[in-house]
Amino acid sequence: MDKETKLKGIADATAKILTLLGEDQNREGLLNTPMRVAKALEFLTSGYHEDPHDILNEALFTTSNDEMVLVRDIEFYSMCEHHILPIIGRVHVAYIPDGKVVGLSKIPRIVNVFARRLQIQEQLTEQIADAISEVIKPKGVAVVVHARHMCMEMRGVEKINSTTISSALRGLFKSDTRTRSEFYNLINTHTPSNF
Repeated sequence: MDKETKLKGIADATAKILTLLGEDQNREGLLNTPMRVAKALEFLTSGYHEDPHDILNEALFTTSNDEMVLVRDIEFYSMCEHHILPIIGRVHVAYIPDGKVVGLSKIPRIVNVFARRLQIQEQLTEQIADAISEVIKPKGVAVVVHARHMCMEMRGVEKINSTTISSALRGLFKSDTRTRSEFYNLINTHTPSNF
């Protein structure tokens, strides 16, 4: 399906939803809302059209480094697959190279690829870890996600500021206590924003 047809279909469905909610879709504030919603949803789900393996492979470099590489506090926004409401959080990603490293900007891009899909946090965490494991083939990978779920805050139990933490550990991060402890210490250490 071409982009224009897809956007029109989403906009038409949005207009119907507005009517079913009891809104007048012809009032001034809602005149362009269906197409704005369509464009927003297209962006928020753009990860379906990106291949994480391609992103990582385009910036893979040989290295002699065998110490932990950590990119922490990667902010992300996603949408829960159960209610299509926002998930807002931060991701910490570490790996221990085994002959290869990836360009640092590719780690946040991988987070975005998976975040820009309808998701559950647990799956997002696993997908990031698996993509890095499969392409970089490091000695270990660790991913921790801290997130707030609007499906818990805006509806349902309405527990504002509750945080969900999920992790995925591979290789040395799972088998070696010292490596795992070093990772958790690093992600939990406060670093001034202007370091």
